[in-house]
This record gives sequence, C-alpha cells and structure tokens, in this order.
Amino acid sequence: MSVITQPIAAELPKTRWIQLGLGLVAMMAISSPQYVWTLFVKPFQGTTGADLPAIQITFSLLIVLQTWLSPLQGWLVERFGSRLLITVGCLLSGLGWVSAAYIQSIWGLYLTYGLFCGVGTGIVYVGIVGLMVRWFPDRRGFATGVVAAGYGFGAILTTFPIDAMLKSSGYQPTLITFGLILGAVGALAALGLRDPSASEVDAGVPASASIGSVPDVAPSQMLKTPVFWLMFVMMTMMSTGGLMVISQFAAFTKSFGVADTLVFGLAALPFALTFDRITNGLTRPFFGWVSDRIGREQTMLIAFMLEAVAIYLLLHFRDNAAMFVLLSGVVFFGWGEIFSLFPSTLTDTFGTKNATTNYGFLYMAQGIGSVLGGPVAAMIYVASGSWMPVFALIIAMDVITALLAFFVLKPMRSAYLAR
Repeated sequence: MSVITQPIAAELPKTRWIQLGLGLVAMMAISSPQYVWTLFVKPFQGTTGADLPAIQITFSLLIVLQTWLSPLQGWLVERFGSRLLITVGCLLSGLGWVSAAYIQSIWGLYLTYGLFCGVGTGIVYVGIVGLMVRWFPDRRGFATGVVAAGYGFGAILTTFPIDAMLKSSGYQPTLITFGLILGAVGALAALGLRDPSASEVDAGVPASASIGSVPDVAPSQMLKTPVFWLMFVMMTMMSTGGLMVISQFAAFTKSFGVADTLVFGLAALPFALTFDRITNGLTRPFFGWVSDRIGREQTMLIAFMLEAVAIYLLLHFRDNAAMFVLLSGVVFFGWGEIFSLFPSTLTDTFGTKNATTNYGFLYMAQGIGSVLGGPVAAMIYVASGSWMPVFALIIAMDVITALLAFFVLKPMRSAYLAR
C-alpha cells in the first residue's frame, strides 16, 4: 500500500497546481465577450440599424444565459465530464464572436453573440469553479479566487489589441481573429483538465469546516435547506450592490464632476476603471486565501464591512479626484471576493460530489443582481434626483450582509453540519 500511495502523495501538489493553471487560462479566454462588449456596440449599431437599447439587450442576454442557466450547465458538466463540457464551452464562446461577424440583423446578434457566448461562458465558469473546489479541499477559497480572478483579468490582455485592430481593420476581422484565437486557447487549456480521483483529494477536510467530514448533498436536498437560501439572499444583496456601482460608475463620476480631472496625468474615469478592474481581480484570491485560514464567515464580515466603509468615504471625498480613484479601488476590493467566498462556503457545507450543479443554483444570485443593479439604481436616481440614496442602499446591504454572515450564517451552518 505504501508503495502505491507514496507517489500519489508526492505528485498531488504538482498535479493540482497544473489543473489550477489550466483553469485560469480557460477562464481568461472566455472573459472578453463580457468585458470588451462596449467596443463593439457602435459597429453593431451600424450593421443592424438597431437603436442602443435594442443592441444592449445582447449584453443582458449574455449575462442572463450565463447565470440563470448555470444549474443546467453545472448538471451537464457533472453528467458528461469537466473536460468535454468546458472544451465545448470555450469553443461556443469563440463561435459566438466568429458568427457575430456575419450577422446583418439584431436577431442574428442575439442568436450569436448573446446565445453562444452566454451559454459558452456559463458552462466554463461554473465548470471550472466546480472543478477547483474538488481539487483543493484544503484551499478552496484561494483556488476559486484564482480562477475567478482570471475571468476579470483576461480582458486586460485583450482590450488594447482588440481596440487597435478595430481601428485598423474593422470589427468583422477583429471578431473572427480573436474569436478563433480565444476559442482555441480556451479549448486547448480545457483539454488538459480532468476530475480528481478520490485518492488525490482525500488529503483533508476544508479548513473552515470544523465539524467532521462534510456529506455530499444533492441539489434537490440543498434547495430545501434554510442555510442555502440565506447564502442565496446574501449573495444577491452583494451582487446587486456591486453591480449598482459598476453599471452607473461613469454616470455618477460625471455627476460628481471628477470624470475628466487628471490624476497622475490620466483622466480620473478611465484611470479608475482600470484600477478597479485590477483590485476586483486581486481581491478574489486574497480574501479566498484569508478565508482558508480564519474561516469563511469571519472573512465575509471583514470584506463586506470594508466595502461599506469605502463607499462612505468615496462619498465624503467625491470632490477629490485622486481620493475618488483610490477609494473606488477599495470599493471593488471589498466586493469582488464574493466570487471566491460564496462557492467555497457552499462546497464546505454541501460537499463536493454535486459541487458544480450546487454552485450553479447559487450563481443565479449574480443573474438577479445583474437585472436589479442597473435599473434599480437608475430608478432611484431619477426619482430622487441624487445618487446619495443609491449609495445609502448599497452601504445598508453591505452592512446587513456582513452581519448576517457572522451572526446568522455562521451558527446556522455550524448547526447544519452538526446534524
């Protein structure tokens, strides 16, 4: 027995770190359809003749399909295997761009960029997160944070090349070229992915699960538990608040009069957007790593309160462009970690066997946040004539969610695990 298990034990760290790296590459490859969408809006308007609201439905369709179909996508991954489905997802995402280059109507845009990219990115996202929580039972927060950060960071590598090619060659060659490149890169990375064997992940119980081993719970049973719905409500509130900031960031920056103010020689608005993307990525592995050491709920309390304080200070220093840029980065540093803390907490609670499908149900909270965030923030602003009520609501949701994490979720989860 010792002859067999010794090589496995020695090989485990190398094997799973390779899997993490491949998952990171695949996540980076599917991030551009969401994060560089804005660069293609005007070209698509010119080709289809559609107005801006009709064009923007494509983006909403992408997000809705990515999030609201995630339980089905997670089930498919578990039914047919991570390698196959994640490869298909990467190819679908690339196909969405390539086929969108040939459309002539708004419905063609919905059925290519919206449908293919939405379904493809959704499969890859939930599939890789579900795979990493199984590979890293002892470092779930960190591992999910790394791959979630890849989804945010990937577009940093493609934004400028895509923008340059758009200006030099037009949007159709750009979509075809980058659709083929990103689809191929993602698929090649996905072909190296595999599910861990039992012997490779028997090394431990999650650091934050202090009560014995965690039983595997089927989605149908998980949906009957109050602890799941508490996590769902908490993630919905955090998603909604963060997306209120993201969707209206340019609008309230201009309203505060700092959008064009120079900070270190750069206009405050684009500087803040770039800085925020970096902090929004870094927070995911950072707070995931923290949660592996001090516990999920304690980390939620710290991170969510950090965002609440940052939002308050952002309002206080809204006339100071440099402070505005700095604090906007802190705001996103206190928000983006939801994509590492919630999936790791869910798997700590309901086990690894159905982790991908289970997270698919929780990830629907992000879809609700994407629907509520932008429109609700805009409605509140129109009704009040001020951004202050919007920010007050965000701060309230941050504080409530932080307190729920420590004073309600922690004892409720402990009681559930004890049973």
